[in-house]
Amino acid sequence: MRYISTRGRAPALDFAEVTLAGLASDGGLYVPESWPRFTEPEIAALRGLPYTELAARVMQPFVGDSLTPQRLRELTAQAYGRFAHAAVTPLTQLDERHWLLELFHGPTLAFKDVALQLLGLLFEEFLARDQSRLTIVGATSGDTGSAAIDAVAGRERVEIFMLHPAGRVSDVQRRQMTTVLAPNVHNIAVENASFDDCQAMVKRIFADESVTARHRIGAVNSINWARLMAQVVYYFAAALQLGAPERRVAFSVPTGNFGDVFAGYVAAQMGLPVERLVVATNVNDILHRALSEGDYSAGTVIPTAAPSMDIQVSSNFERLLFDLGGRDGAAMAAQMAGFEANKAMRLTAPQLDGARALFASARIDAAGMAGAMRWAWEDCGAEVLDPHTAIGLQAARSREWAEDVPVVTLATAHPAKFRDAVERATGFRPGLPARVGDLFGRAEQCTALPGDYAAVRDFVLQAATPL
Repeated sequence: MRYISTRGRAPALDFAEVTLAGLASDGGLYVPESWPRFTEPEIAALRGLPYTELAARVMQPFVGDSLTPQRLRELTAQAYGRFAHAAVTPLTQLDERHWLLELFHGPTLAFKDVALQLLGLLFEEFLARDQSRLTIVGATSGDTGSAAIDAVAGRERVEIFMLHPAGRVSDVQRRQMTTVLAPNVHNIAVENASFDDCQAMVKRIFADESVTARHRIGAVNSINWARLMAQVVYYFAAALQLGAPERRVAFSVPTGNFGDVFAGYVAAQMGLPVERLVVATNVNDILHRALSEGDYSAGTVIPTAAPSMDIQVSSNFERLLFDLGGRDGAAMAAQMAGFEANKAMRLTAPQLDGARALFASARIDAAGMAGAMRWAWEDCGAEVLDPHTAIGLQAARSREWAEDVPVVTLATAHPAKFRDAVERATGFRPGLPARVGDLFGRAEQCTALPGDYAAVRDFVLQAATPL
Protein backbone atom coordinates (compact mmCIF):
# COMPACT_ATOMS: atom_id res chain seq x y z
CA MET A 1 0.00 0.00 0.00
CA ARG A 2 1.32 3.41 -1.04
CA TYR A 3 0.04 6.82 0.02
CA ILE A 4 -0.26 9.98 -2.07
CA SER A 5 -0.80 13.62 -1.13
CA THR A 6 -4.08 15.39 -1.83
CA ARG A 7 -2.04 18.21 -3.41
CA GLY A 8 -0.16 15.98 -5.80
CA ARG A 9 3.45 17.07 -5.36
CA ALA A 10 4.79 15.18 -2.32
CA PRO A 11 6.46 11.80 -2.86
CA ALA A 12 4.39 8.65 -2.38
CA LEU A 13 5.15 6.89 0.93
CA ASP A 14 4.54 3.50 2.50
CA PHE A 15 2.57 3.09 5.73
CA ALA A 16 5.52 3.41 8.10
CA GLU A 17 6.74 6.54 6.34
CA VAL A 18 3.32 8.17 6.24
CA THR A 19 2.76 7.45 9.95
CA LEU A 20 5.93 9.33 10.89
CA ALA A 21 5.43 12.10 8.32
CA GLY A 22 1.93 13.25 9.33
CA LEU A 23 1.38 16.20 6.99
CA ALA A 24 2.69 15.87 3.43
CA SER A 25 5.62 18.06 2.40
CA ASP A 26 3.43 19.95 -0.12
CA GLY A 27 0.93 20.89 2.59
CA GLY A 28 -1.54 18.19 1.60
CA LEU A 29 -2.88 15.17 3.45
CA TYR A 30 -1.98 11.59 2.68
CA VAL A 31 -4.56 9.10 1.43
CA PRO A 32 -4.15 5.56 0.06
CA GLU A 33 -3.49 5.31 -3.68
CA SER A 34 -6.68 3.23 -3.87
CA TRP A 35 -9.29 2.02 -1.40
CA PRO A 36 -9.06 -1.64 -0.40
CA ARG A 37 -12.43 -3.37 -0.70
CA PHE A 38 -13.94 -6.34 1.12
CA THR A 39 -16.59 -8.58 -0.42
CA GLU A 40 -19.84 -9.30 1.41
CA PRO A 41 -18.63 -12.80 2.42
CA GLU A 42 -15.37 -11.30 3.72
CA ILE A 43 -17.31 -8.76 5.81
CA ALA A 44 -19.64 -11.46 7.11
CA ALA A 45 -16.61 -13.51 8.18
CA LEU A 46 -15.61 -10.69 10.55
CA ARG A 47 -18.67 -11.19 12.76
CA GLY A 48 -18.05 -12.18 16.35
CA LEU A 49 -14.33 -11.42 16.38
CA PRO A 50 -12.82 -9.77 19.45
CA TYR A 51 -12.20 -6.09 18.81
CA THR A 52 -8.43 -6.53 18.75
CA GLU A 53 -8.66 -9.18 16.02
CA LEU A 54 -11.25 -7.20 14.06
CA ALA A 55 -8.96 -4.17 14.18
CA ALA A 56 -6.02 -6.14 12.82
CA ARG A 57 -8.12 -7.59 9.98
CA VAL A 58 -9.63 -4.25 8.93
CA MET A 59 -6.35 -2.35 9.10
CA GLN A 60 -4.04 -4.93 7.47
CA PRO A 61 -4.70 -3.77 3.86
CA PHE A 62 -3.62 -0.24 4.83
CA VAL A 63 -0.50 -1.42 6.65
CA GLY A 64 0.84 -3.48 3.75
CA ASP A 65 4.37 -4.77 4.31
CA SER A 66 5.17 -2.31 7.09
CA LEU A 67 3.95 -4.77 9.75
CA THR A 68 3.37 -8.50 9.62
CA PRO A 69 -0.18 -9.64 10.45
CA GLN A 70 1.12 -11.17 13.67
CA ARG A 71 2.88 -7.97 14.76
CA LEU A 72 -0.21 -5.90 13.98
CA ARG A 73 -2.31 -8.23 16.15
CA GLU A 74 0.20 -7.84 18.97
CA LEU A 75 0.00 -4.04 18.74
CA THR A 76 -3.81 -3.95 18.69
CA ALA A 77 -3.91 -6.26 21.70
CA GLN A 78 -1.55 -3.95 23.55
CA ALA A 79 -3.36 -0.77 22.47
CA TYR A 80 -6.83 -1.90 23.55
CA GLY A 81 -5.75 -3.79 26.66
CA ARG A 82 -6.07 -0.57 28.68
CA PHE A 83 -9.74 0.00 27.83
CA ALA A 84 -12.25 -0.30 30.66
CA HIS A 85 -14.82 -2.32 28.68
CA ALA A 86 -14.16 -5.79 27.27
CA ALA A 87 -15.94 -4.86 24.03
CA VAL A 88 -13.69 -1.76 23.67
CA THR A 89 -16.43 0.16 21.76
CA PRO A 90 -19.76 -1.27 23.01
CA LEU A 91 -23.20 -0.47 21.60
CA THR A 92 -26.03 0.79 23.85
CA GLN A 93 -29.65 0.77 22.69
CA LEU A 94 -31.76 3.90 23.28
CA ASP A 95 -35.04 2.95 21.56
CA GLU A 96 -36.23 0.82 18.65
CA ARG A 97 -34.12 2.80 16.15
CA HIS A 98 -31.34 4.69 17.90
CA TRP A 99 -28.12 3.31 19.32
CA LEU A 100 -25.02 4.80 20.92
CA LEU A 101 -21.54 3.58 20.03
CA GLU A 102 -19.58 4.22 23.22
CA LEU A 103 -16.08 5.33 22.26
CA PHE A 104 -15.02 6.70 25.65
CA HIS A 105 -13.78 3.63 27.52
CA GLY A 106 -10.09 4.39 26.94
CA PRO A 107 -7.71 5.93 29.47
CA THR A 108 -8.63 9.60 28.76
CA LEU A 109 -12.40 9.07 28.33
CA ALA A 110 -12.71 10.13 24.68
CA PHE A 111 -12.89 8.53 21.23
CA LYS A 112 -9.40 9.80 20.44
CA ASP A 113 -7.99 7.00 22.62
CA VAL A 114 -9.15 4.37 20.11
CA ALA A 115 -6.69 5.69 17.55
CA LEU A 116 -4.00 7.29 19.66
CA GLN A 117 -3.27 4.33 21.92
CA LEU A 118 -2.32 2.48 18.74
CA LEU A 119 -0.54 5.45 17.16
CA GLY A 120 1.79 5.80 20.14
CA LEU A 121 2.84 2.18 19.69
CA LEU A 122 3.32 2.63 15.95
CA PHE A 123 5.59 5.62 16.54
CA GLU A 124 7.72 3.59 18.93
CA GLU A 125 7.83 0.61 16.55
CA PHE A 126 8.88 2.55 13.47
CA LEU A 127 11.33 4.90 15.21
CA ALA A 128 13.18 1.96 16.75
CA ARG A 129 13.89 0.56 13.29
CA ASP A 130 16.12 3.43 12.25
CA GLN A 131 17.08 4.65 15.73
CA SER A 132 15.61 8.10 15.04
CA ARG A 133 13.65 10.66 17.05
CA LEU A 134 10.27 12.34 16.47
CA THR A 135 9.07 15.73 17.67
CA ILE A 136 5.28 15.74 17.68
CA VAL A 137 3.58 19.11 17.38
CA GLY A 138 -0.20 19.10 17.68
CA ALA A 139 -3.22 21.26 18.39
CA THR A 140 -6.25 20.26 20.40
CA SER A 141 -9.77 21.51 20.95
CA GLY A 142 -9.86 19.35 24.07
CA ASP A 143 -9.65 15.58 23.64
CA THR A 144 -6.84 14.96 21.15
CA GLY A 145 -4.30 16.55 23.47
CA SER A 146 -4.97 14.37 26.50
CA ALA A 147 -5.25 11.19 24.43
CA ALA A 148 -2.02 11.89 22.54
CA ILE A 149 -0.12 12.81 25.67
CA ASP A 150 -1.27 9.64 27.44
CA ALA A 151 -0.24 7.59 24.41
CA VAL A 152 3.36 8.90 24.20
CA ALA A 153 4.23 10.04 27.75
CA GLY A 154 7.49 8.43 28.80
CA ARG A 155 8.07 6.70 25.46
CA GLU A 156 11.57 6.63 24.03
CA ARG A 157 12.51 8.69 20.96
CA VAL A 158 9.32 10.77 21.06
CA GLU A 159 8.48 14.14 22.58
CA ILE A 160 5.25 16.05 22.24
CA PHE A 161 4.31 19.73 22.13
CA MET A 162 0.55 20.17 22.43
CA LEU A 163 -1.14 23.53 21.81
CA HIS A 164 -4.58 24.32 23.21
CA PRO A 165 -6.58 27.56 23.13
CA ALA A 166 -6.31 29.03 26.63
CA GLY A 167 -9.63 29.05 28.47
CA ARG A 168 -11.50 27.19 25.72
CA VAL A 169 -11.27 23.61 26.96
CA SER A 170 -13.08 22.12 29.94
CA ASP A 171 -11.34 21.84 33.30
CA VAL A 172 -11.20 18.06 32.99
CA GLN A 173 -9.77 18.25 29.48
CA ARG A 174 -7.11 20.72 30.56
CA ARG A 175 -6.06 18.76 33.63
CA GLN A 176 -5.82 15.51 31.69
CA MET A 177 -3.07 17.23 29.69
CA THR A 178 -1.35 19.48 32.19
CA THR A 179 -1.07 16.96 35.06
CA VAL A 180 1.10 14.62 32.97
CA LEU A 181 4.57 15.59 34.15
CA ALA A 182 6.67 13.29 31.95
CA PRO A 183 9.84 14.98 30.66
CA ASN A 184 8.89 14.38 27.01
CA VAL A 185 5.55 16.23 27.38
CA HIS A 186 5.19 19.99 26.78
CA ASN A 187 1.78 21.66 27.16
CA ILE A 188 1.27 25.10 25.61
CA ALA A 189 -1.75 27.30 26.37
CA VAL A 190 -2.06 29.77 23.50
CA GLU A 191 -3.64 32.98 24.73
CA ASN A 192 -6.39 34.83 22.82
CA ALA A 193 -6.59 31.98 20.31
CA SER A 194 -9.10 29.50 18.91
CA PHE A 195 -8.42 25.90 17.95
CA ASP A 196 -8.22 27.01 14.32
CA ASP A 197 -5.45 29.46 15.28
CA CYS A 198 -3.54 26.67 17.04
CA GLN A 199 -4.00 24.30 14.11
CA ALA A 200 -2.73 26.95 11.68
CA MET A 201 0.43 27.33 13.78
CA VAL A 202 1.00 23.58 13.69
CA LYS A 203 0.72 23.53 9.90
CA ARG A 204 3.20 26.42 9.67
CA ILE A 205 5.70 24.50 11.79
CA PHE A 206 5.55 21.56 9.35
CA ALA A 207 6.51 23.95 6.54
CA ASP A 208 9.08 25.99 8.50
CA GLU A 209 12.61 25.02 7.44
CA SER A 210 14.10 26.62 10.55
CA VAL A 211 12.30 23.88 12.51
CA THR A 212 12.39 20.95 10.10
CA ALA A 213 16.14 21.33 9.55
CA ARG A 214 16.69 20.50 13.23
CA HIS A 215 13.74 18.24 14.08
CA ARG A 216 11.72 15.46 12.50
CA ILE A 217 8.19 16.80 12.98
CA GLY A 218 5.30 14.38 13.37
CA ALA A 219 1.54 14.71 13.82
CA VAL A 220 -1.06 13.19 16.13
CA ASN A 221 -4.00 15.22 14.88
CA SER A 222 -6.28 13.51 12.41
CA ILE A 223 -4.13 14.87 9.60
CA ASN A 224 -2.08 11.72 10.40
CA TRP A 225 -3.45 8.90 8.24
CA ALA A 226 -2.71 6.16 10.79
CA ARG A 227 -5.06 7.80 13.25
CA LEU A 228 -7.91 7.84 10.75
CA MET A 229 -7.22 4.24 9.82
CA ALA A 230 -7.76 3.07 13.39
CA GLN A 231 -11.09 4.89 13.56
CA VAL A 232 -12.46 2.95 10.58
CA VAL A 233 -12.59 -0.18 12.71
CA TYR A 234 -15.42 0.82 15.03
CA TYR A 235 -17.76 1.47 12.09
CA PHE A 236 -17.26 -2.17 11.14
CA ALA A 237 -17.71 -3.26 14.76
CA ALA A 238 -21.06 -1.48 15.13
CA ALA A 239 -22.46 -2.40 11.72
CA LEU A 240 -21.58 -6.08 12.12
CA GLN A 241 -23.46 -6.22 15.43
CA LEU A 242 -26.53 -4.68 13.79
CA GLY A 243 -26.74 -7.02 10.83
CA ALA A 244 -24.17 -5.97 8.23
CA PRO A 245 -23.46 -6.83 5.50
CA GLU A 246 -27.05 -7.93 4.86
CA ARG A 247 -28.44 -4.85 6.62
CA ARG A 248 -27.54 -1.22 5.95
CA VAL A 249 -26.65 0.96 8.97
CA ALA A 250 -26.65 4.76 9.34
CA PHE A 251 -24.29 6.77 11.53
CA SER A 252 -24.57 10.24 13.07
CA VAL A 253 -21.23 11.78 13.96
CA PRO A 254 -20.54 14.90 16.08
CA THR A 255 -18.08 16.63 13.82
CA GLY A 256 -15.43 19.32 14.11
CA ASN A 257 -12.31 18.48 12.13
CA PHE A 258 -14.09 15.91 9.89
CA GLY A 259 -11.70 13.07 10.79
CA ASP A 260 -14.15 10.82 12.64
CA VAL A 261 -16.84 11.02 9.99
CA PHE A 262 -14.29 10.63 7.17
CA ALA A 263 -13.36 7.30 8.76
CA GLY A 264 -16.99 6.31 8.12
CA TYR A 265 -16.57 7.32 4.48
CA VAL A 266 -13.50 5.09 4.27
CA ALA A 267 -15.48 2.19 5.76
CA ALA A 268 -18.11 2.69 3.06
CA GLN A 269 -15.44 2.69 0.33
CA MET A 270 -14.22 -0.61 1.77
CA GLY A 271 -17.63 -2.18 1.20
CA LEU A 272 -19.40 -1.65 4.52
CA PRO A 273 -23.11 -1.02 3.78
CA VAL A 274 -23.44 2.50 5.19
CA GLU A 275 -26.90 3.96 4.57
CA ARG A 276 -26.00 7.55 5.48
CA LEU A 277 -23.38 9.53 7.37
CA VAL A 278 -24.92 12.47 9.22
CA VAL A 279 -22.45 15.29 9.85
CA ALA A 280 -23.67 16.88 13.08
CA THR A 281 -22.32 20.36 13.79
CA ASN A 282 -23.02 22.95 16.47
CA VAL A 283 -23.44 26.64 15.62
CA ASN A 284 -19.92 26.61 14.15
CA ASP A 285 -21.53 25.17 11.07
CA ILE A 286 -19.06 25.45 8.18
CA LEU A 287 -19.49 21.77 7.33
CA HIS A 288 -23.29 21.96 7.37
CA ARG A 289 -23.18 24.92 5.01
CA ALA A 290 -20.68 23.17 2.76
CA LEU A 291 -22.73 19.98 2.47
CA SER A 292 -26.11 21.64 2.19
CA GLU A 293 -25.24 24.68 0.05
CA GLY A 294 -21.71 24.11 -1.29
CA ASP A 295 -20.49 27.10 0.76
CA TYR A 296 -17.23 26.32 2.56
CA SER A 297 -16.50 29.69 4.13
CA ALA A 298 -15.01 30.21 7.58
CA GLY A 299 -16.64 32.55 10.05
CA THR A 300 -15.71 33.59 13.56
CA VAL A 301 -15.48 30.72 16.03
CA ILE A 302 -18.26 30.89 18.63
CA PRO A 303 -17.34 29.24 21.97
CA THR A 304 -19.95 26.67 23.05
CA ALA A 305 -20.50 23.90 25.59
CA ALA A 306 -19.16 21.47 22.95
CA PRO A 307 -15.62 22.85 22.55
CA SER A 308 -14.28 20.02 20.38
CA MET A 309 -16.69 21.22 17.68
CA ASP A 310 -15.80 24.91 17.95
CA ILE A 311 -13.94 24.78 14.65
CA GLN A 312 -14.33 26.72 11.40
CA VAL A 313 -11.59 25.04 9.34
CA SER A 314 -12.03 21.26 9.11
CA SER A 315 -8.69 19.89 7.96
CA ASN A 316 -9.87 16.44 6.88
CA PHE A 317 -12.53 17.84 4.58
CA GLU A 318 -9.73 18.19 2.04
CA ARG A 319 -9.42 14.39 1.89
CA LEU A 320 -13.08 14.05 0.92
CA LEU A 321 -12.95 16.84 -1.65
CA PHE A 322 -9.86 15.27 -3.23
CA ASP A 323 -11.52 11.88 -3.52
CA LEU A 324 -14.78 13.27 -4.89
CA GLY A 325 -12.99 15.64 -7.28
CA GLY A 326 -11.35 12.89 -9.30
CA ARG A 327 -8.15 12.78 -7.22
CA ASP A 328 -6.66 15.69 -9.14
CA GLY A 329 -3.82 16.93 -6.93
CA ALA A 330 -3.16 20.11 -8.90
CA ALA A 331 -6.82 21.10 -8.85
CA MET A 332 -7.04 20.36 -5.12
CA ALA A 333 -3.94 22.43 -4.41
CA ALA A 334 -5.40 25.37 -6.32
CA GLN A 335 -8.75 25.05 -4.57
CA MET A 336 -7.13 24.97 -1.13
CA ALA A 337 -4.80 27.85 -1.98
CA GLY A 338 -7.88 29.91 -2.75
CA PHE A 339 -9.47 28.92 0.54
CA GLU A 340 -6.32 29.67 2.52
CA ALA A 341 -6.13 33.11 0.92
CA ASN A 342 -9.81 34.04 1.22
CA LYS A 343 -11.16 31.70 3.96
CA ALA A 344 -13.93 30.84 1.52
CA MET A 345 -14.54 28.58 -1.45
CA ARG A 346 -17.34 26.88 -3.36
CA LEU A 347 -17.52 23.13 -3.75
CA THR A 348 -17.51 21.99 -7.36
CA ALA A 349 -20.59 20.21 -8.72
CA PRO A 350 -18.91 16.77 -8.64
CA GLN A 351 -17.75 17.37 -5.05
CA LEU A 352 -21.18 18.48 -3.86
CA ASP A 353 -23.10 15.78 -5.71
CA GLY A 354 -20.67 13.11 -4.57
CA ALA A 355 -20.92 14.21 -0.95
CA ARG A 356 -24.71 14.29 -1.02
CA ALA A 357 -24.79 10.68 -2.21
CA LEU A 358 -23.62 9.51 1.22
CA PHE A 359 -23.58 12.48 3.60
CA ALA A 360 -26.32 14.51 5.23
CA SER A 361 -25.80 17.31 7.74
CA ALA A 362 -27.53 19.16 10.55
CA ARG A 363 -26.81 22.28 12.58
CA ILE A 364 -27.77 21.82 16.23
CA ASP A 365 -27.94 24.79 18.58
CA ALA A 366 -27.69 24.84 22.38
CA ALA A 367 -31.41 24.20 22.85
CA GLY A 368 -31.34 21.18 20.57
CA MET A 369 -28.28 19.83 22.36
CA ALA A 370 -29.88 20.20 25.79
CA GLY A 371 -33.13 18.65 24.51
CA ALA A 372 -31.29 15.52 23.39
CA MET A 373 -29.54 15.27 26.75
CA ARG A 374 -32.87 15.49 28.56
CA TRP A 375 -34.54 12.94 26.27
CA ALA A 376 -31.78 10.39 26.86
CA TRP A 377 -31.91 11.04 30.61
CA GLU A 378 -35.68 11.02 31.02
CA ASP A 379 -36.83 8.52 28.39
CA CYS A 380 -33.91 6.12 27.92
CA GLY A 381 -33.21 4.81 31.42
CA ALA A 382 -31.17 7.76 32.71
CA GLU A 383 -28.66 7.59 29.87
CA VAL A 384 -26.14 10.42 30.33
CA LEU A 385 -24.68 12.16 27.26
CA ASP A 386 -21.88 14.63 26.88
CA PRO A 387 -22.66 17.75 24.78
CA HIS A 388 -20.95 16.48 21.61
CA THR A 389 -22.78 13.17 21.67
CA ALA A 390 -26.05 15.01 22.33
CA ILE A 391 -25.53 17.08 19.19
CA GLY A 392 -24.99 13.89 17.21
CA LEU A 393 -28.11 12.30 18.67
CA GLN A 394 -30.27 15.34 18.02
CA ALA A 395 -29.09 15.39 14.41
CA ALA A 396 -29.97 11.70 14.09
CA ARG A 397 -33.43 12.17 15.61
CA SER A 398 -34.18 15.16 13.39
CA ARG A 399 -34.19 13.02 10.23
CA GLU A 400 -36.70 10.57 8.79
CA TRP A 401 -35.36 7.04 8.43
CA ALA A 402 -36.54 3.88 6.71
CA GLU A 403 -38.00 1.43 9.21
CA ASP A 404 -35.33 -1.21 8.67
CA VAL A 405 -32.32 1.12 9.15
CA PRO A 406 -30.71 1.28 12.62
CA VAL A 407 -29.09 4.62 13.41
CA VAL A 408 -25.87 4.72 15.44
CA THR A 409 -24.74 7.95 17.09
CA LEU A 410 -21.06 8.03 17.97
CA ALA A 411 -20.72 8.78 21.69
CA THR A 412 -17.42 10.57 21.56
CA ALA A 413 -16.68 11.53 25.18
CA HIS A 414 -17.54 10.49 28.71
CA PRO A 415 -20.14 12.89 30.16
CA ALA A 416 -17.97 13.56 33.21
CA LYS A 417 -15.61 15.56 31.00
CA PHE A 418 -18.40 18.15 30.69
CA ARG A 419 -20.04 18.02 34.09
CA ASP A 420 -21.40 21.57 34.11
CA ALA A 421 -23.20 21.23 30.76
CA VAL A 422 -24.69 17.87 31.73
CA GLU A 423 -25.92 19.22 35.05
CA ARG A 424 -27.52 22.26 33.42
CA ALA A 425 -29.49 20.07 31.03
CA THR A 426 -30.44 17.15 33.27
CA GLY A 427 -29.93 18.19 36.89
CA PHE A 428 -27.48 15.29 37.28
CA ARG A 429 -23.76 15.91 37.78
CA PRO A 430 -21.73 12.92 36.55
CA GLY A 431 -18.66 11.82 38.46
CA LEU A 432 -15.31 10.89 37.01
CA PRO A 433 -14.65 7.13 36.68
CA ALA A 434 -12.33 5.63 39.24
CA ARG A 435 -9.69 4.97 36.58
CA VAL A 436 -9.07 8.72 36.25
CA GLY A 437 -8.07 8.87 39.90
CA ASP A 438 -7.31 12.08 41.78
CA LEU A 439 -7.26 14.29 38.68
CA PHE A 440 -8.14 17.46 40.58
CA GLY A 441 -5.53 16.81 43.26
CA ARG A 442 -2.56 16.64 40.90
CA ALA A 443 -0.10 19.42 40.12
CA GLU A 444 -0.33 21.08 36.73
CA GLN A 445 2.51 22.09 34.41
CA CYS A 446 1.84 24.29 31.37
CA THR A 447 3.50 27.12 29.45
CA ALA A 448 1.35 30.11 28.50
CA LEU A 449 2.37 31.76 25.23
CA PRO A 450 0.89 34.65 23.27
CA GLY A 451 -1.09 33.89 20.11
CA ASP A 452 1.96 34.59 18.00
CA TYR A 453 3.55 32.01 15.71
CA ALA A 454 7.11 33.15 16.37
CA ALA A 455 6.67 32.68 20.12
CA VAL A 456 5.39 29.12 19.68
CA ARG A 457 8.05 28.22 17.11
CA ASP A 458 10.86 29.57 19.30
CA PHE A 459 9.59 27.63 22.30
CA VAL A 460 9.64 24.39 20.30
CA LEU A 461 13.12 25.12 18.98
CA GLN A 462 14.47 25.82 22.47
CA ALA A 463 12.81 22.91 24.28
CA ALA A 464 12.94 20.08 21.72
CA THR A 465 15.85 17.66 21.51
CA PRO A 466 17.59 18.05 18.11
CA LEU A 467 17.98 15.15 15.71
